[in-house]
Amino acid sequence: MATSEREVAAGRGAVAFERAGDRTVLRAARATSPLQILTPRNHGHGAWVIVASLGGGLVDGDAIDLDVHVGRGAAALLGTQASTKVYRCPERACRQDLHAIVEADGVLVAIPDPVACFAGARYEQSVRVDLDASASLVLVDAFTAGRSARGERWDFLRYASRTTVTRGGAPILHDGILLDPAHGALRARMGRFDAFATLVIVGPRAAEIRAAALAAPEAPIGGPGRAPRAAAPIRASASPLGDDGAIVRIAGASTEIVSAALRERLVGLAALLGDDPHARKW
Repeated sequence: MATSEREVAAGRGAVAFERAGDRTVLRAARATSPLQILTPRNHGHGAWVIVASLGGGLVDGDAIDLDVHVGRGAAALLGTQASTKVYRCPERACRQDLHAIVEADGVLVAIPDPVACFAGARYEQSVRVDLDASASLVLVDAFTAGRSARGERWDFLRYASRTTVTRGGAPILHDGILLDPAHGALRARMGRFDAFATLVIVGPRAAEIRAAALAAPEAPIGGPGRAPRAAAPIRASASPLGDDGAIVRIAGASTEIVSAALRERLVGLAALLGDDPHARKW
């Protein structure tokens, strides 16, 4: 596809952040429907971009393609207004692709709300982050069972996610998740859990968040007033990633439980960005 065609394609966008004095500013932003890019003000030194889509979610064949560039020394937040809802896809899968480049001493905080695939949905996503050797990253990838209250628990047709992180040109993480009923009934395979999240932390500017994530308890272990480990409403584990990174996996019986566990591990965001992005969330 020619560059001019790619730039005007539906659902395509690009944002660029750069350091200006002691603050980060949004140097450029563009998007085509159904993608929307919102730029709320905040009280910190970082710049924020909130991604949304027209129509309240993705429908059959919708595709979102976003490029993010974080300049030298800049601090950028990429978030969403609410969960990404994926509706029934009778013909074509919905798709989201994110490619981010973070230059020297820069930091990208990408903390979208979970993806919620409804009954009959097909969804694929790809996230690639290319970090300079001195750059930092805080990245969340989360998904839920869908509309459980309507009896649509794990009733989608496909969920596929791939995350790749490179640093200084070398790959440090390649992570993939594929959920397809063809491999076995999803409700039975997912057990009591309705939400899952992966948290990736890399780099010197995220050192405080990494330390908190690695120090957090892995899961309730039972005892007086606590559920036995086998029936606990949350399971979590954390592992080092390279010399100054970490990867955290969380599974919870509800979206609220997983969201609370993530926030506990991300309390350092306020110091990193100069303002707390969770303070404005419900």
